[in-house]
Amino acid sequence: MDEARTNGRIDRSRSVTARARATLSSPEDVFRLAVRFLAYRDRTTAQIDQFLASHGVSPLWAKQTIRRLSELRYLDDAAYARRYAEKRLVSRPVGLERLTEELQAKGIADRLADQVAAEVFRSIDEETLAQRVVRKAERPGRRLTPVQIGRLLHQRGFTEETIDHIMTRVEMNKECAHEE
Repeated sequence: MDEARTNGRIDRSRSVTARARATLSSPEDVFRLAVRFLAYRDRTTAQIDQFLASHGVSPLWAKQTIRRLSELRYLDDAAYARRYAEKRLVSRPVGLERLTEELQAKGIADRLADQVAAEVFRSIDEETLAQRVVRKAERPGRRLTPVQIGRLLHQRGFTEETIDHIMTRVEMNKECAHEE
């Protein structure tokens, strides 16, 4: 029986990991492991590197595998960052600062994250995104206070300038509603 036992219980996770490490006897095995990991969804270079390290792959083999994946265009951090940014802004809009931080957290290099975020925001106005966030948060029968709006936009990473513009509009709309 090749399964590890702990206090009478079978621990399959250790045995599977041990078998995976034992079968990684060549760079080709490491490449196949990385391709299987990529098959589930898009990944960054840093995510692949971390995955391979967690499977006990030597840094040299990991580097060779990442280089080969990049040459075959299975791995492209710039394309990943663009796709991620565009999907993120459609599904749940955030500000420039937050988007940059999320890209960096995914393992995208700081310079590339800044460049991609700036590129995406050239075609989309941050203030328009912020208004969309506020409209979505204000479901029918639920109005947000100016403090709640400010907090929401700050949490979503919008710049202070954008938050100030939105807050000015909220105050102006409030004044217009009181005059009527």
